Amino acid sequence: MCLAIPGKILAIETPEESVFLIGKVSFSGVTKKINLSLVPEAKVGDHVLVHVGVAVSVIDEEEAEKTLNFLQGTGDLDELLELAPRPD
Repeated sequence: MCLAIPGKILAIETPEESVFLIGKVSFSGVTKKINLSLVPEAKVGDHVLVHVGVAVSVIDEEEAEKTLNFLQGTGDLDELLELAPRPD
C-alpha cells in the first residue's frame, strides 16, 4: 500500500545548485526537507500530501486534519513518526 502523509509547508528554498524546489515541511512536529517540484503552486502555509519525500498535491487544511486524525486513530502515524529521522 502506498501512503501519502499530509504536512504543512514552513519554508521554501531554491538551492542554486539544484533544479528542485525544496521545502521545509512539518508532520505533526517532525520537520523534513521535501521536494516540491510537482507542486510549484504551493506556498508557505499550504498543506501538501507527501509520498517518499515528494509532495504530490496541495490539499486544504480540513482535508489534512481529517487524514492526520485517521492516521492517528489507526496508530499508523505514531509508527511513521518514530521511524522519521530528526533534523540536526
